[in-house]
Amino acid sequence: MARPGAACPPPARRVVVAARALLFWALVYSYCGVCACIAGLRLLWSIGRRPGETFRWVVRENPPACLNDPSLGTHCYVRIKDSGLRFHYVAAGERGKPLMLLLHGFPEFWYSWRHQLREFKSEYRVVALDLRGYGETDAPSHKEYYKLDCLITDIKDILESLGYNKCVLIGHDWGGMIAWLVAICYPEMVTKLIVVNFPHPSVFTEYILRHPSQLIKSAYYFFFQMPWFPEFMFTVNDFKVLKSLFTSQATGIGRKGCRLTAEDIEAYLYVFSQPGALTGPINHYRNIFSCLPLQHHEVIMPTLLLWGERDAFMEVEMAEITRIYVKNHFRLTILSEASHWLQQDQPDIVNKLIWTFLKEETTRKRE
Repeated sequence: MARPGAACPPPARRVVVAARALLFWALVYSYCGVCACIAGLRLLWSIGRRPGETFRWVVRENPPACLNDPSLGTHCYVRIKDSGLRFHYVAAGERGKPLMLLLHGFPEFWYSWRHQLREFKSEYRVVALDLRGYGETDAPSHKEYYKLDCLITDIKDILESLGYNKCVLIGHDWGGMIAWLVAICYPEMVTKLIVVNFPHPSVFTEYILRHPSQLIKSAYYFFFQMPWFPEFMFTVNDFKVLKSLFTSQATGIGRKGCRLTAEDIEAYLYVFSQPGALTGPINHYRNIFSCLPLQHHEVIMPTLLLWGERDAFMEVEMAEITRIYVKNHFRLTILSEASHWLQQDQPDIVNKLIWTFLKEETTRKRE
């Protein structure tokens, strides 16, 4: 938005800006169409092979016992005054201890942090949140309510509603994107930043445009721009896509990782099989291109970036580039045998690395 009295750009510049915007959106929707065609072909293949099973999906009526495991903490709710939304979270550790706030990725929910809830409750008030639209947290119906500025404000408001003015902030995947932006927009609220398998947002937006291999790996960003069809594809063959994300050889936790149990898988199926449960999570992605390109912003607090080298969705080269945006102590650890689902894949190693980072002096200079 131009400032009052500011000079208008010359006509030639306006034409260039408009042409670039047109080209950008043409590329977005063209790739969206390509991804939709590929998904359609996969659907037809499934119908041809097993027509009876393709459209079978089951709503899980009762949660598995692991979701109510008392060792993980207490289920709590907080309603934000400004937005009016009610957020669900699981909290472990005594009130009054320093806050550790955990932000999950897609398609996950608070349960992806079960290993960290048990581990860090001895010294922290650990809060694993269901993000807007996920699990038991309210899910506004319109995609406009999932813009990045709304998601960032959610974290600030939740922090204040919990009675804290600062926290150790940890995010994985899409939750990592939000964590980076919260650290940039509200640095006074983040004492230390820990991100798992997501680069600085500026690194991601620049890298994806210059590396076709990452563009292919991020195809789901484009596929998710379509209405209703992505949600439908997740339900095919009783949520086969969801199961495969965590268990397949290509994208799942590897043989050297801490594989999900049958009960863990049922926990995910219970949450995402509920009517409408996938629309909120996918709506997060339906706003991403309207926010691009993100400006380059510096991160000023000590930062730990953890990365599973076998990540099927994010190329490891982005991890090292992230270093240039952190103007404080920056530690990067890449785990060669780990997948995208790092905090579930290698929980013991991840927890040890986090402990080491938390106990380091915050006044250390950037490495």
